[in-house]
Amino acid sequence: MLTNRIINIIALITLVALLTIHYFVEIWWGWYIVIVLIFVTVKIYGSTHLSANFFVQSKCKGTTGIAITFDDGPIAEKTDRILNILQKHQTKATFFCIGSRVIAHPQLVEKIHKHGHLIGNHSYLHGKGFDLQPSAFMQQEIQLTDAAIEKVVGIRPRFFRPPFGVMNPALAKAITTTHHTTVGWSIRSFDTLIKKEEKLFNRVTKNLKAGDIILFHDYSETTIAILPRVIKHIEEIGLKIVSLEELLNENAYV
Repeated sequence: MLTNRIINIIALITLVALLTIHYFVEIWWGWYIVIVLIFVTVKIYGSTHLSANFFVQSKCKGTTGIAITFDDGPIAEKTDRILNILQKHQTKATFFCIGSRVIAHPQLVEKIHKHGHLIGNHSYLHGKGFDLQPSAFMQQEIQLTDAAIEKVVGIRPRFFRPPFGVMNPALAKAITTTHHTTVGWSIRSFDTLIKKEEKLFNRVTKNLKAGDIILFHDYSETTIAILPRVIKHIEEIGLKIVSLEELLNENAYV
């Protein structure tokens, strides 16, 4: 499996080999550009695909059952409706919460917990520049969110989902320091972009299989509209919705 360290070593060896050859024989200078382009492409892919485990190990799939997850909450008048749907269908899910929103809506976090759902860490601010920050800043955001969740429900989350699903060396260092388990997904709904219910439903359900982790967002009205159908569809194809703990066989809390 290619990792950040292995790619760095390969790139260095390749560059040294080219320079050595160039010392004895004239070679096309474009080979240096090719190496750089390949290097950058691989780095970008590794940063934007958690399942590549490029910088740190991430859990993006299980073996049995289906896990439903929601990012970016809790959100007033949105998360509560999702909870009501889940309760009606006796379905459990995992909510990756933003720390500042936990502080703003502690009653929703408490309700998530009381309904038997899992709570994960999704950074404190989820700012657009999060991925450009130093590791110490990222670590602080993770720890602040842990503290906010623990203050409300009395337990500290182990599961962490990176903002925007992007990983880099700084974040990998922060996660390693805080001893969190990075959780990704295998079914990305794109419910932040897709507004048509049928299109979203088809995207989520067309390739569902045992072990999948579905990514939704609390604030998507389209997700709220199709959620009952998704739950029913999973049951109809003979699969079972399970908690993320059961799917990954790992404790959600420290």
